[in-house]
Amino acid sequence: MGKIQVQTENIFPIIKKFLYSDNEIFLRELVSNAVDATQKLKALASLGEFKGELGDTKIEVLVDKSSKTITIKDKGIGMTKDEVEKYITQIAFSGAEEFVNKYKDKVDKNVVIGHFGLGFYSAFMVAKKVEIFSLSHKENSKAVRWECDGSPEYQIEEISNKAERGTNIVLHIADDCEEYLEESKIEGLLKKYCKFLPVEIKFGTRKKFEPTGEKDKDGNDKEKEVEVDNIINNPSPAWTKKPADLKDEDYKSFYRELYPMQFEEPLFHIHLNVDYPFNLTGILYFPKLSNKLEMPKDRIQLYSNQVFVTDNVENIVPDFLTLLRGVIDSPDIPLNVSRSYLQADGNVKKISSHITKKVADKLEELFKKDRADFEKKWDDIKVFVQYGMLSDEKFYEKAVKFALFKNTDGKYFTFEEYENHVKALQTDKDKRVVYLYSTNVHEQHAYIDAAKARGYDVLLMDTMIDSHYINQLESKLKDTSFVRVDSDTIDKLIKKEENIPSKLSEEEIKSLQPVIESVVPKEQFMVVFENMSETDSPMIITRPEFMRRMKDMNALGGGMNFYGNMPEMYNLVVNSNHPLITKIKNEADEAKKSTLAKQASDLALLSQGLLKGEQLTNFIKRSVELID
Repeated sequence: MGKIQVQTENIFPIIKKFLYSDNEIFLRELVSNAVDATQKLKALASLGEFKGELGDTKIEVLVDKSSKTITIKDKGIGMTKDEVEKYITQIAFSGAEEFVNKYKDKVDKNVVIGHFGLGFYSAFMVAKKVEIFSLSHKENSKAVRWECDGSPEYQIEEISNKAERGTNIVLHIADDCEEYLEESKIEGLLKKYCKFLPVEIKFGTRKKFEPTGEKDKDGNDKEKEVEVDNIINNPSPAWTKKPADLKDEDYKSFYRELYPMQFEEPLFHIHLNVDYPFNLTGILYFPKLSNKLEMPKDRIQLYSNQVFVTDNVENIVPDFLTLLRGVIDSPDIPLNVSRSYLQADGNVKKISSHITKKVADKLEELFKKDRADFEKKWDDIKVFVQYGMLSDEKFYEKAVKFALFKNTDGKYFTFEEYENHVKALQTDKDKRVVYLYSTNVHEQHAYIDAAKARGYDVLLMDTMIDSHYINQLESKLKDTSFVRVDSDTIDKLIKKEENIPSKLSEEEIKSLQPVIESVVPKEQFMVVFENMSETDSPMIITRPEFMRRMKDMNALGGGMNFYGNMPEMYNLVVNSNHPLITKIKNEADEAKKSTLAKQASDLALLSQGLLKGEQLTNFIKRSVELID
């Protein structure tokens, strides 16, 4: 048996370089310690173990550019000389943990923030020397001063010039960290990391106007300019309160506090309040989402006991939840020693899974409570729901109860409702229900119109992730396939038993095929003759479903690089029963035959928005000549 030896001279470089992911975290850690000191004193007062006056318990942060110092002052529990040596000079010995263990049956374990006993040493990430001035709350205590220059050696002495209870931490800022002596920098860090700490934090003063109680000659209240403490935090944010104590306007007001530059109101919110099997509070907001899949990294803010941890929750919560905004707070979330540690933490994973369930439950509740209102919100949240269904199997299982289809007429259906709506007419000869869909109502209007003429219904599937979503639904929904409305001729979209006879013989089609092929690029178009109704178009452009869908998935990063690199391919479908095709066949003048074929193919291209530039100019000129 042996005992691992720690080389103390190596401890500080490790702390300085590797303990935290960013040196600006020092301010969060030191202010959190000040909050703990204050909260401990309040807890002792509530237990009757501190008989004195609590008085003003604000924490104060001061920047002195001339002396190159930053001071964090609290009026909390304070420390004796023995306690300084016990808590400060023993690295990884947590006074917070000791306090919680001592009073575990008397105070809430979450009353204090600290866990590891490491936070204080983050000061050396920016300071070349640190001083502590402290006076304990205990009667007849003597003030103490401690000093360390970042080596394993320190000085400690009793002093007589500190009369106020509490602790002052004085950081003598290193030459390479002087950016932290800018007041704007410190105020920004306080607002980022300490915005919702449970004890008021003062940073300088600000001016405001207050009524004097007198009236001017016009009868208006007189005001005077006064100087007040600049309190940079909100000690009682909305998520720490009970939902029953909050009104809808309180939630909206808190949203504006979180996102002052966001001018759109959220659609609705979810208030998380869990105490078993772990502690979790928070408020999540559903913003309006565009059809584009935007993946912002700073919407959800993660807190631990009201201490900011991160707003980059990628790989911490499921990706689809990052589309939401709001706050998640749990004392079970570690104040990260490193980001990878946070991502791998078991509690974080459990919390993530629970939030997914709560979000799904809330959406189902909204759907059942007021379906009409849910339908109004659907277009703004469907990307979120679809992305959740794609990326999380448990979310999918819940979402099938409230996920909606929307058709091109603007009507909404649940999955079950839609199947019942279309299966009678849209079941093919193989007993599969075919769901027709459009990605753009305007561009595919002619195809939608042809489908509706047959009595078919057409879904609107116009988000960036719909190609992936459709693939998933085809694997989940029994005997169901999705076909884009322009992927084939109307009679082949949903294949029935009956066949329309052709007016052209095989020999006539064989002689006409090279004429049609000569007027379109062979590398991009395949000419196919189909027996369609005389009332259908003479020629139409179709895009084969499989190839087009693979390319769409590749565009979003679906791993289909082979298909993504292939050129666009189309079918030019010739309606062998249309009178114009018969006219082209019967035309004796080869030049005129070619002109008519070109005109018909250009009309088909035009209907799909594929006729551009010189080709479009030539088409217009030719159209005028044909009219003449």
